[in-house]
Amino acid sequence: MSEPREFIPINIAVLTVSDTRSEADDTSGRVLVDGLLAAGHSLADKKIVRDDIYQIRAAVSQWIADPNVNAIITTGGTGVTGRDGTPEAVLPLLDKVLDGFGEVFRMLSYQDIKSSTMQSRALAGVANATYIFCVPGSSGACRTAWEALIKDQLDYRTRPCNLVQLMPRLLEK
Repeated sequence: MSEPREFIPINIAVLTVSDTRSEADDTSGRVLVDGLLAAGHSLADKKIVRDDIYQIRAAVSQWIADPNVNAIITTGGTGVTGRDGTPEAVLPLLDKVLDGFGEVFRMLSYQDIKSSTMQSRALAGVANATYIFCVPGSSGACRTAWEALIKDQLDYRTRPCNLVQLMPRLLEK
């Protein structure tokens, strides 16, 4: 039997991508913040930016460069409309893409929203030893992403493996 592991809290930044939301009505951002705090992590920062590739990229780049931010979760801008640009903003910043995140997220979402899940361009990756998760803007999608995927992978106690245990090795050459 494996030895029990202690929880290791990490610093997570949350970015809401929206042309209309404010702190007062950012329910999706609130779901993510409440989830990470309830899990025992720290909120490194939280911002809301317009659905503009350059504003998204600037916010995410600032956090990638900050050694005190271990993970970033964005919500919004992952759809297919002309204004949805989160994947285009984030993909060029990634050192590695975690393809399984989007695949499993869509599989889980299918249970609730059926074929509509094909419209989601949820993605995840790592850049400069910072994990980045881009999830849709609905509070339900944020809850699914956090509860079913992100929470356990950002928990050092999760077996057989998790993303936190890999953090010391992310900058290996």
